[in-house]
Amino acid sequence: MSKFHTETVTHVHHWNDSLFTIKTTRDAGLRFRNGEFAMIGIMVDGKPLMRAYSIASPNYEEHLEFYSIKVQNGPLTSRLQHIKVGEELLVSKKPTGTLVLDDLLPAKNLYMLATGTGLAPFLSLARDPEVYEKFEKIVLVHCVRRVNDLAYKDMFENELPNDEIFGEWYKEKFIYYPTVTREEFKNQGRITDLLTSGKLFEDIGLPPISKENDRAMLCGSMAFNTDVSKILDDFGLEVSPRMGVPADYVVERAFVG
Repeated sequence: MSKFHTETVTHVHHWNDSLFTIKTTRDAGLRFRNGEFAMIGIMVDGKPLMRAYSIASPNYEEHLEFYSIKVQNGPLTSRLQHIKVGEELLVSKKPTGTLVLDDLLPAKNLYMLATGTGLAPFLSLARDPEVYEKFEKIVLVHCVRRVNDLAYKDMFENELPNDEIFGEWYKEKFIYYPTVTREEFKNQGRITDLLTSGKLFEDIGLPPISKENDRAMLCGSMAFNTDVSKILDDFGLEVSPRMGVPADYVVERAFVG
């Protein structure tokens, strides 16, 4: 029995020369929690070539969505960036992952900290009604190099505030904080610097992160996850040691290439 569903690509959007989004059909039997990832890929020389991708679409949608970087020498992404509507994509039948609400202890505020395509799991969580039920404020910090790398910016600034299901919740509770490191922009600087300098907290009007009030989710490069984990540790937060063990913050350890 195959470990994969074969889905059909229904939409491809190229944000720029290094970022793109794929939407596919969704098998009726696929179940996942928002924030989880699936193995996705294509057949190459008769064998499945698979990598881990966070599912960017919320779990109540009838389609699947994946957000990817274009790695020119990447075994999978060098091919995947050329995929067309109507072609097939393999999707694993059992998504998993550590960026799930179940693994966070209760608190007032939730910080979602992402670089680049690490935004993907938070695209599903930002559209999860349970997030708004559990937290008073949800702060998404998305750090990229250039302004045109801020994929989904319009969704956060214009679409979600007007969503008929949770638009009012979103306007009351959600803080979207995009930041850029290599070009002029209203917010500039790396997430590590914004946290340690306190500028992030000044800008959003919340006190510095504390164990009592705050929880966090991290998704970025291995170096980013390591650096931000140390900062959160210094704030007094404790990381979930493994899936299924609730703690103060969680880190995604799956990468694509």
